[in-house]
Amino acid sequence: MYAFIEGEVCEKAAGTLVLMAAGVGWQLNCSNNTLQAAPAQGETMRCYTVLNVRDDAMELFGFATKEEKQMFLQLTSVSGVGSKTALGLLGAMPLRDLNLAILLGDVNALSRAPGIGKKTAQRIALELKEKVTQADVSARADAGSAPAAVPEQADHVMEAMEALTALGYSALEARNAIAAVRDQSDKPEELIRLALRSMAGM
Repeated sequence: MYAFIEGEVCEKAAGTLVLMAAGVGWQLNCSNNTLQAAPAQGETMRCYTVLNVRDDAMELFGFATKEEKQMFLQLTSVSGVGSKTALGLLGAMPLRDLNLAILLGDVNALSRAPGIGKKTAQRIALELKEKVTQADVSARADAGSAPAAVPEQADHVMEAMEALTALGYSALEARNAIAAVRDQSDKPEELIRLALRSMAGM
């Protein structure tokens, strides 16, 4: 119903942001990343929105980027993942890291978010892994992340995966191989070597 709301930042609190637009104060439920991206009070911000209508309430959710909004919609499409759980997961790590965790099926990383148990993390990885592409991970970090928030690990893992696909392995084979050895090195060349040995059964 609402694509986005652009207005003056009036209030920032834990989990909520109030924007003044057209004389109306819009209270938006937000992730920590979006709150961090919000400018100071009195400045203008655009939030991409999702309206959630329930029997007992209407909730408006706001996101600093279209990408975060899309991930929220994907997360809430997973069985057992509600709006609050999705916001908690979005706020627990930069969006690029979340995409990488889903792509690699990294249940441990996903389950570190508040309210996410192992079974829920497994469902998220299983149901969304085909919706996340390498482009999502390689893309520039979302505006809701601090400039230095994207760790080098994401870069070297993706570089190793891309190298394996260039060698002729499928994206699934590359993802599974790197996931099995990603904690053993922080150098792409070493990850590639370990992954190749693993696939060869050595």
